[in-house]
Amino acid sequence: MKHKIPLLALLFTLASLAWAQDTQSQAPASSSGSMSKTQTRSESRQQMMETHKQQMEAMKADVEKMKVSLAQMKANLLTIRDTNEMARWRNNVDMWETMVGHMDRMLQHMESMGPGMMGPGMMHHGMGAAPPSPSTDKKPQ
Repeated sequence: MKHKIPLLALLFTLASLAWAQDTQSQAPASSSGSMSKTQTRSESRQQMMETHKQQMEAMKADVEKMKVSLAQMKANLLTIRDTNEMARWRNNVDMWETMVGHMDRMLQHMESMGPGMMGPGMMHHGMGAAPPSPSTDKKPQ
């Protein structure tokens, strides 16, 4: 019995030391895992910023196309003589002026916010797509 107590204490101490050593050897592995997560986040952030930049450039190009189409529509107003037809074209021009102005304000607001402030997929729901440009030989309905 005298020998069992010191032997148990010695086993307990050795087991504790072995466990502590095992924990220390795993610490660098977990810190490298942490570095990997940080690197992944950094790469993800960089990719998000690049995507935002591309989407903003596409939206700028779309707004410019819309402005050109609107200018063509306004020029067509000068050639229309029928009052009913003129009223339809004016309504169409008014609607597109409102839409282009709205898109322009949205673009400026999104530029000021930066990539981190927009929700995921915001630009993937038709925000960056330009409407079909009106043809000069077709009349609005």
